[in-house]
Amino acid sequence: MRDVILDVDQLTVQYRTRREPLTAVDHVSFSIQRGEIMGLAGESGSGKTTVAQAIARLNSGSTVVRGNVRVNGVDWLGADAHSLRELRWKRLSLVTQSVMGALNPLTTIGTQFNDTLEAHGERDRKKMRERGQNLLGLVGLSSDLLRAYPHQLSGGMRQRVGIAMALMFNPDLIIMDEPTTALDVVVERDLLGQIKGLQHRFQFAVLFITHDLSLLFRLADRIAIMYAGQLVEEGPVNRINQRQAHPYTRGLIRAFPSISAGKQMQKGIPGNPPSLTNMPSGCRFFPRCPMAADACAKSEPPWLAIPGDPSSGVKCFRWEEVYDE
Repeated sequence: MRDVILDVDQLTVQYRTRREPLTAVDHVSFSIQRGEIMGLAGESGSGKTTVAQAIARLNSGSTVVRGNVRVNGVDWLGADAHSLRELRWKRLSLVTQSVMGALNPLTTIGTQFNDTLEAHGERDRKKMRERGQNLLGLVGLSSDLLRAYPHQLSGGMRQRVGIAMALMFNPDLIIMDEPTTALDVVVERDLLGQIKGLQHRFQFAVLFITHDLSLLFRLADRIAIMYAGQLVEEGPVNRINQRQAHPYTRGLIRAFPSISAGKQMQKGIPGNPPSLTNMPSGCRFFPRCPMAADACAKSEPPWLAIPGDPSSGVKCFRWEEVYDE
């Protein structure tokens, strides 16, 4: 059995407000094994990025009020600032949606690589230069770009630089928060191919966050679906693609056009996700669910394992009807 790289247990995150704290992530649990890509999907506002920020300990304005996060056995939430400085980039690194916002526009790419290497004890300038050249080569970029400034690179090149920086110390886990959203489809395809190839070569685990399920069907090994701060379904990518167990997951898939299905009317999910200040009682998807019953409005469904598929789970009273339909 492969070893678990990321173990998230009952993670609960709240945002502070003047009146009362608002729960944006509610008892979320999942794990990722070495060499595995886990996709985390859901509508905007479902809590995906808040999960990523909490795991990375970059949750400004929010507080983890419950739960545990372990990265390759290390208690990530319990680590002090000094320990985190040593562990970041080595155990866990992050690629954001807009790498331009994470790069210093006043210094070259090579200087920024060197700053990170120096922060972790490297002092040999020749080794730093060679490391920078090797990293750019891994993501298909010329070593000449070490002398370039971020504004001189295209969006796709900047994203590749972000991935190269994330690989600097061969981390156990890389969190990628919608890294292809601002790219055109051709660049996105090439970048996804590089991510898949690098992940297969170095066997790091990936938490890939996106709202695009069709992208995850090409990239991920497993998919977890979030709605209103909770996980509502999780399972292998092939099972999620072919046989959904939650009405929300099915609604997300039906909202994407199919290349092979010919002309057909797309069916969006009616209504809007609930506000953090006004969560519905019972199942949070109840007001928008086409299969809702009276029980769904009265109590919150538990997390249920799907028989015959121990790696899958769903949070729905009527999952069997969805699953067998």
